[in-house]
Amino acid sequence: MQLEKRKKILLVALVSFSVLAISMTFYFYQVFFSPNTLPEKDQPYYLKIPTGSVFKTVSRQLYEDQVINDALSFSFVAKILDYQESVKPGLYQIDPKMNNLQLVRMLRSGDQVPVKVTFNTIRTKAELAEKITANLEVSAEQFLALVQDSVYIRKFDFEEETILSLFIPNTYELWWNTSAEGLFDRMYKEYQAFWTEERKQKAQAIGLTPKEVSTLASIVQAESQKADERAKIAGVYLNRMKIGMALQADPTLVYATGDFTLKRILNIHKEIDSPYNTYRYTGLPPGPINLPDVNSLNAVLNAEKHDFMYFCAKEDFSGYHAFAVTYNEHLANARRYQAALNAAKIF
Repeated sequence: MQLEKRKKILLVALVSFSVLAISMTFYFYQVFFSPNTLPEKDQPYYLKIPTGSVFKTVSRQLYEDQVINDALSFSFVAKILDYQESVKPGLYQIDPKMNNLQLVRMLRSGDQVPVKVTFNTIRTKAELAEKITANLEVSAEQFLALVQDSVYIRKFDFEEETILSLFIPNTYELWWNTSAEGLFDRMYKEYQAFWTEERKQKAQAIGLTPKEVSTLASIVQAESQKADERAKIAGVYLNRMKIGMALQADPTLVYATGDFTLKRILNIHKEIDSPYNTYRYTGLPPGPINLPDVNSLNAVLNAEKHDFMYFCAKEDFSGYHAFAVTYNEHLANARRYQAALNAAKIF
């Protein structure tokens, strides 16, 4: 009788333990493997974790933005996998129906997605800082301070006047939490990659350094929005430089005035005492007047060889230019363009 009773107790205990074990196993399975993100969404969510964030902040954001359905189970898995003490900043793509194990493993490993950084049509360092940091954690002010730090930029063999030539306009992929220094380093690597031995040899063949190529390319780019005639314009400026003639580039005067709304250069502007006044001073200005794109840089490196010494915008406002060998030919072209300006009441 006693033995029978003990058997019943043992059986009840085994059944209870089995039920408990099955329940616990099911619970842990649910906690780790059941979908817990964006239950009613079909688009991913992009989570930005700022530098210095703690787990509590991350968990709260995910719950308040309705990214995770069960914050408690997420926190439990994060604790088990030691993510709560190892939060990594960055931008993370969270897809619908991810389970806690997938989510925590991704966040813990720092498996973030890159962002696209695009910058072009830049004239000043401030404009560059605004555009290049637009999709990044680092602020424009932080990056601008670095670009304006004369001691820092000299480590890369640049000066305050030439630093803009370091940045090649394009679209780049970077991590969202890239630091100001990391961003600068990346742009320097892109600069080095652009300036291949072949391009350096082409620059040397026309008597320019890479920085001088960037400066001339910035002028060429400002002169024409028509990519197919930039090599011809570059040839004009190189012809002038060969004989010591002033470049007489109107865009450099616009840059010297700081008034980028100017549409017509007058004689009074040519009296400005600035190293960027290429009517007053021969040779190239101290640095680029904008960020020349790859097309403009290549236009200078592959400048057309011809006898043209002058060019003037065509009177049809097509954006193209009329080229001339002699000054008298140029004057005739200029008169036609000035008459068109007057007729259009552009003063």
